[in-house]
Amino acid sequence: MQVSGGDLQRLRQLNSLSSISALRAAIGPLTLTELAAATGLSRGSMVDVVTDLHERGWIAEVEPTPGGMGRPAKRYRFRADAGHVLGIDIGIHKVLAMVTDLAGRTVASGRVAVNRHTTRDERLDAVHRAIDAALVASGLTPPDLWGVAAGSTGVVNREGLVTWVDELPDWAGVDLVGRLGQSLSCPIAIENDSKLAALAEQRLGVAAGVRDLVYLHIGRRPGAALILNGHLHHGFSGATGEVGHMGITGWRTMASELENCPAAEGAPPEDAAGLVFGAARAGDPGALAAVDGYAHQLALGTAAMVLTLDPELVVLGGGFSRSADVLLPALRRALEPHCLRVPEIRPSKLGEECVALGAACLALNHVDEQFFSPEGSISRPTAPQRLA
Repeated sequence: MQVSGGDLQRLRQLNSLSSISALRAAIGPLTLTELAAATGLSRGSMVDVVTDLHERGWIAEVEPTPGGMGRPAKRYRFRADAGHVLGIDIGIHKVLAMVTDLAGRTVASGRVAVNRHTTRDERLDAVHRAIDAALVASGLTPPDLWGVAAGSTGVVNREGLVTWVDELPDWAGVDLVGRLGQSLSCPIAIENDSKLAALAEQRLGVAAGVRDLVYLHIGRRPGAALILNGHLHHGFSGATGEVGHMGITGWRTMASELENCPAAEGAPPEDAAGLVFGAARAGDPGALAAVDGYAHQLALGTAAMVLTLDPELVVLGGGFSRSADVLLPALRRALEPHCLRVPEIRPSKLGEECVALGAACLALNHVDEQFFSPEGSISRPTAPQRLA
């Protein structure tokens, strides 16, 4: 049977993809023999693939381990530093931009403080200043970025527009893709902050490898997100996880349980939770009652999602997750009367970087689709595009 040039080119493409996939998944560098075993290719074919990928800069040869007998076999690794993406967290109190390599490892970051009184134009200016700071710290320029994603507080639709924000009235309707595209020519994606935090946990955090999970972004303004069958769930309009809009859950007002506690008397609202959690940790009865009240209301919305999804795991993220030692047992107790099965609950370990890291993960998703999927080109992107 005669094989056409197009078929040969397609075969080379698939061989290259399987080799890159094996190197990306490997814990350490691989020899040609190990690569051939992982991909099912012959060693002769593997030599051709590795030579091509090395010349194109996708893989690098690793220095041999000293002390071995005889001539050491050549070993290769995927060049995660071949490209970079940018993840941005646009929150109420901060803008955080993080540059990562193709493995999701943080290279540099830039942070600018904002607040609820910051105007739309001032917040957008803070976004650009955070990006500039991250790029300067990383030694990169905007053309070096292969993808950008930003997480915004509020409801974000499938087109990447912020459609509703409770705390920032002038933020709804902002075209972040358009504004970011004025200085960045790479693909750009926008998503809700809680959804990106969930993605970060599933890729890099305590939910690594979990297929079905509920993520709780808890704080004075709680949010939630769902991972279904290993994928971030958006819903038809992007409003998945917005159970707090149901007044019966009490999510919009439950922070008052902590702010009105005697243990936080006289403290600014933003400091109340830390004081109450600390007092509860020390056994203060009033503080323990306030934590139980907060957990009871948090459990109502959480139970609705748990009963719908039946997840393997619930992740406790956001600012209040730092006091998971106090809050998690109270939440479990509050869930028990409502759930047929209370799933395991784990506190996040990603801290305040979770949204920016999740944004970087989303940008890497698009890089993977463009370069490392069967439909990809394994080539450097050349034109900007809008990503849904």
